[in-house]
This record gives sequence, C-alpha cells and structure tokens, in this order.
Amino acid sequence: MDVDIRLLRYFDAVAREGNLTRAAELLFVSQPALSKQIKQLEAHLGAELFVRSRSGMALTEPGRALAARVPAMLADWDLAVREARDVAAREARVVRVGFVATAANEATQRIVAEFGRRCPGWRVDMRKTDWSDPTAGLTDGAVDAALLRLPFPGQDRLRVEVLFSEPRCAVLPASHRLADRGRIAFEELRDEPFVTGPAEAGSARDHWLAEAERGGREPVIGAVARNVDEWLTAIANGDGVALAPQSVARFYPRPGIVFRPVDGIGPSGVAVVWPPDCDGDPALREFIRCCLDEGSTP
Repeated sequence: MDVDIRLLRYFDAVAREGNLTRAAELLFVSQPALSKQIKQLEAHLGAELFVRSRSGMALTEPGRALAARVPAMLADWDLAVREARDVAAREARVVRVGFVATAANEATQRIVAEFGRRCPGWRVDMRKTDWSDPTAGLTDGAVDAALLRLPFPGQDRLRVEVLFSEPRCAVLPASHRLADRGRIAFEELRDEPFVTGPAEAGSARDHWLAEAERGGREPVIGAVARNVDEWLTAIANGDGVALAPQSVARFYPRPGIVFRPVDGIGPSGVAVVWPPDCDGDPALREFIRCCLDEGSTP
C-alpha cells in the first residue's frame, strides 16, 4: 500500500507537537485541513494513531510505532529530492529563486542582470508562489533562495539578509470614507474589516494585519485572498481595507482603489533568504552577493 509522503509529514508534525493547532502553524495549513489528512492516514493504515482530547493529541501504540520510523524516512526523502533538484539545476546552470508578489521591487531586475554579468552561461529562474506558501518554495526545497517580505514563518531556521525597507501604506476602495485623506492614522483603520492572506501565512499575515499595533484588539476579517489579484478585487468590491508596501501602488494600480500613507505602523522589510545547507554553493553565494550589492534600494 502506497501512502502520500505529505500524509507522513503531517503525521510527524502532529506527533512532535502533540497539538493540532501548533502543527498546523508549522505546516502552513489550516487546522481542519490537517485533521482531515490525519484521519485519511489512519484510514489508509486501518489504525488509530492518536487519542484526541482537549489537552492535545497523544500517540497510540500504532502511532508510536510509526513515529519511531517516520522522521528518518522523511529526512532521507528530503535529502534525495534536494540532491536530485540541485543536480538538475547545476546541469542546467540555473539558480532557482522564489518570490511572492513584487519580489525586491525594481531591484529584482538589477540583481538578475548583475548575476548574469558575473556568471556567464548561468541564469536566474524566478518562481512566483501565492500567499499560502510564505517561504516561496524554500520549505520544500523547490528553490535555492527567495526574495521575501519580512516577517515570515520559519525565518529563524533560514539565512536572512535584509536588503531594504519601505513604508507600509493603506489600501482602500475609492468609495471609502477616508479615501480623500492625504494621510491616515492607523487608529482610524483598526476596527475596519481587513482583506488579508490565508491563515497558512502565519506571521506574515499578522504583520499585514498590523497585529503589533492593535493594542490587543482582534482584527475584523472582511475577506481572505490567496494572491494579489484576489486581494485587489476584494478591496475594490468594498470587502475591506488592507495594508501593503508603498511600492504596491506602482506595481498594481487598479481603478476603484486608492493608496494612502498611513501613520502609526512600522515599515516593511525585504530580504534574500536561503537554507543553511546551501551555504557552500558557489553560484548561490554569487547570487546573494548580487542581492546585497544591487538590492540595497527598492
């Protein structure tokens, strides 16, 4: 009987954490989706793997037997996948770079061009993901590096070099009562419905909801979007307001939407990010140097 490797990964997270909520946060999935996957694995195996209670998820005897083997299996699988992808990328002379939305703004083109100048015959393969994958492919080894907004879940386990920061702005429907303001105080937006990313985005979602500046007040969610197009459409339709990097006004102008400076919140940072086990890769090291040399301004 074949079992999807993803089910084993989900099982391992729940077994380690002993809690569905914490495991779901680590995996960037919703708690109901994770619970459904665990039940699917139990159905495949014909065995109950956890005893569920209000205090958490405790392993059964079959669960403990599986938990003793799964971590090593996953480590071997991850290593094999990364090695295969790395060999393929090196043969093609490609550095794979993940990004979400605007990457490093206009600096992205300078970085890519400079890398091509320094490494003739090599190229950068830019791979875009939506907001449900806040590491843009780094977590599963699909890319060698990423250009990401800070913060994002799991960044303490990765190498992070900050390139620049820029102010956050308010994004409003043109019909909004504050749309004609020159500047807006965040206090005036705090109780508005917000259009935000999915729960899987974790700390990134919290940042764009300005959780740190809310004084403990829970945000009101007007709509959830998985990418920029869904997000802009929901705002234009009046489902809520949002916060965004100032540069979004340049990259995504849209009829029916206005961008306004907002006071009372901190800036948004952009970084080049890569896994520690790739430190020895010469091509990746050169790409990172290009990021630091060319990406110091938006």
